[in-house]
Amino acid sequence: MKVVDASAVCAVLFGEPEGRLVIDQLGSEPLAAPTLLTYEVANTCWKKLRRHPEQRAQLLAAHARFERLGLEQAPVDPAAVVQLAESTGLTAYDAAYVWLAGALGVELVSLDSRVQRAAAAQRQG
Repeated sequence: MKVVDASAVCAVLFGEPEGRLVIDQLGSEPLAAPTLLTYEVANTCWKKLRRHPEQRAQLLAAHARFERLGLEQAPVDPAAVVQLAESTGLTAYDAAYVWLAGALGVELVSLDSRVQRAAAAQRQG
């Protein structure tokens, strides 16, 4: 199993250039994410719709594929997430992914270098 964050999922769903890299990193392992992923993906779609209204049909079709990814969405410990955010300087949203990966003892796939560094530090610490 691997934890995947919104940056990685959205790169794949919306055909961003980094999407191929993410797919290679994910392999065929089961994926997990905090429950907030649903809202982050929806917000990314909304932002893209505002910037590119001419791509509405394609963006909505890409967003619809989210449900077919088969991600396991898991709750996180809010108090632990706040503490992790405070100690790392990450947003609580990003800290939720780092916390979940640490709690499950698995790799976190993210395109955000700050999130990757925090996850690596948590694995080592």
